Amino acid sequence: MSDAQSLFAIEDPALLAAPQVMYKGLRDTTPVLSIDGPPAVAIVTTDEAIRHVLRHPEVFSSGVDAVAIGQIRPLIPLQIDPPEHSKYRKLLDPLFAPKRVAELEDRTRTLVRDLIHDVVAAGGCNFHHAIAEPLPSTVFLELLGLPTSRAAEFIELKDGIIRPPGDDIEARQRHIDETGQRIYPVLEEVVAARQAERQGDFISAFLDAEVDGHRLTPDDVVDICYLFFLAGLDTVTASLDCMLSYLATHPEQRQQLAQDPALIPHAIEELLRWETPVAGVPRIAVADTELDGCPIAKGTVVTALLGSANTDERAWDDAEAVEFDREANRHIAFGGGVHRCLGSHLARMELRVALEEWHAAVPDYAVADGTELHYSVGLRQIDNLELVWKGSRNG
Repeated sequence: MSDAQSLFAIEDPALLAAPQVMYKGLRDTTPVLSIDGPPAVAIVTTDEAIRHVLRHPEVFSSGVDAVAIGQIRPLIPLQIDPPEHSKYRKLLDPLFAPKRVAELEDRTRTLVRDLIHDVVAAGGCNFHHAIAEPLPSTVFLELLGLPTSRAAEFIELKDGIIRPPGDDIEARQRHIDETGQRIYPVLEEVVAARQAERQGDFISAFLDAEVDGHRLTPDDVVDICYLFFLAGLDTVTASLDCMLSYLATHPEQRQQLAQDPALIPHAIEELLRWETPVAGVPRIAVADTELDGCPIAKGTVVTALLGSANTDERAWDDAEAVEFDREANRHIAFGGGVHRCLGSHLARMELRVALEEWHAAVPDYAVADGTELHYSVGLRQIDNLELVWKGSRNG
């Protein structure tokens, strides 16, 4: 395993739980960490350099060579760079616009309340399995048009790409590639069914949509759905895990939200900045360039550490303080530039509704005694988030 791979395969629970220490150490000593290949890798850690990478896809491409996640074609729109990229965003952005997302809030709130109702009287639960995983999975599967009855199967497939097992990089990549070959038939089956009969879901909308006067092909729709399948089933789950873990271990700030729900949207932004569940994003240099004075050769895989940018003291006042009343919060937890997260409005709505309903029902909670939280590498999920509480307002 290379040094770069070791950096993202940390086993120290304390460092996984608090990567901000590692980020600062890298910024102070090695703003751009270069590792010989193949492929050559550059890990970028400063806010200024990371924002530069994200804003210049003509040099730092998000194309198919940037990361291998079991795909057989470029994922749309993530792995399509400008100018073609804008065509697909024009098609997809309206589906995730604030007005469209607002129409989903009542259904989301009902789902959250039902999930909380199932656990509130017990005085404790594994928050990841009881709330954080089923909520966004159900919302997104319904939205996309995939059967919610197969949620457990789909989550297992998603984890096979994002958190593959294996003792070395080659074994993990084999598992990713094999899992990708299992995902495609699932998506192709549903796309074929919608070709035969439309329904009120995203896949049906994709099949009827046009880009520059041309209909999307079934393969195009599958390639969009593959990306949505991974992102929609994971990032909000990881964000909820990180936020509830933080609040459970910081009782004064938890009480702030329970007592003043109006703070919740501000708290979400600050916890996205501090926790940054999607710690980094890959790009590939398509020309020789440099970052922070470090030469970057064409073909280098450039990893932009979003979590480091979000805690860079050169860019933030009181970077190490978590302040729910922070006035200016220009975090890049959703990425930046043309490839900024398509579903950020949906994610924010789900996070807000979940935190509102949870704190209305369970205002006083903590991590169960003896629980050493296990943060996963990369996307920072916590599958053993055991919470306990003595009472509830609805219990």
